[in-house]
Amino acid sequence: MTKTLPLTGNHAVAEAMRQINPDVVAVYPITPQSEIVEKFSEFVANGLVDTGLINAESEHSSLSACVGASAAGARAMTATSSAGLAFMWEILGVTSGLRLPIVMPVVNRALSAPLNIHGDHSDSMGARDFGWIQIYSENPQEAYENTLLAVKLAEHKDVLLPAMVMQDGFITSHCVENVKVMDDKIVKVFIGEYKPQNPLLDLKNPVTVGPLQLTDYYFETKRQQHQATENAKQIYLEVGRELGKLTGNNYGYFEKYKIDDADAVVVTMSSTAGTTKAVVDKMRQQGKKVGLLKIKLFRPFPYKEVADALDGRTIGVLDRSMSFGAFPPLFTDVKNALFGSKAKIKSYVFGLGGRDIYESCIENIFEHLLEGKFDDKIKFVGLRE
Repeated sequence: MTKTLPLTGNHAVAEAMRQINPDVVAVYPITPQSEIVEKFSEFVANGLVDTGLINAESEHSSLSACVGASAAGARAMTATSSAGLAFMWEILGVTSGLRLPIVMPVVNRALSAPLNIHGDHSDSMGARDFGWIQIYSENPQEAYENTLLAVKLAEHKDVLLPAMVMQDGFITSHCVENVKVMDDKIVKVFIGEYKPQNPLLDLKNPVTVGPLQLTDYYFETKRQQHQATENAKQIYLEVGRELGKLTGNNYGYFEKYKIDDADAVVVTMSSTAGTTKAVVDKMRQQGKKVGLLKIKLFRPFPYKEVADALDGRTIGVLDRSMSFGAFPPLFTDVKNALFGSKAKIKSYVFGLGGRDIYESCIENIFEHLLEGKFDDKIKFVGLRE
């Protein structure tokens, strides 16, 4: 049973959090994420959840509070954006290293300087190697469903890793769309009761949390963390199939949109995928064989699956972030996946600081790919000359 509600991306995530009913949520507002914790605080004030809400003095503190709560055996969540995520840098590694399944919605926003409050992926891409699962959402519906999926994935006994669920700042977070929300009872059964592994407050089975590991065991611990991240790939599909029985939607590593016979394929993530679909439909009507591969699970990255989907094709990868002095993150991973392939691949950077990307821009990218003009330079889309 579902009901359709007009929700922004932020409110869709807050609705998912209400249904999850976490034990602890530690909050600190930052644009454009603030609406998530503001709305959830209303649920707390109105008695719609049993959550202990902690008003922290910073993002560093909010995630630290979640670490303590999760280590003690609580289901814990927080949310952030941009500089708030950057302020958590130290605790991001603590969270994943301690194998704490905290779920954190991230509303993507540019990093300073210059100061900018609009959406690009520089914040979460900067945190891509901190050991967190990363899932990217195209629209409010996906942000809602991915939040539910992330909780069950993170808490799986063979994973036990924290997860970020991304959506584009303002473009998704503040735009209203119809969102199909499942019945509370159905979500409760899907999420299940939280059964913490080795909680700190289980006095009959004492454990040490956060011990010092020098050259003796640190390496082995990181190898275990790597294996857990690899496990997350298969568990993601298993949890996705279970959720799909409830929603009717698919939860693959990526979405393939008209690429089976495509001569040129754009690879991108989040809200830009929706714009790209409109361009694909338009160009298909003109007889041009183009398609889209929308990455949903970015960490762990599905290298083999991406290679199988793209092998031999002409590919343009659209990144909404930079890696200064190197190729951008999504392009790098896609190119690594295609190592040894005959595929032709080109890097495009767009939308930094929230600059719009228009259908005409994406159409030009497809035309460029179809013409076969390739070099090893990054192409900046929509850049003021």
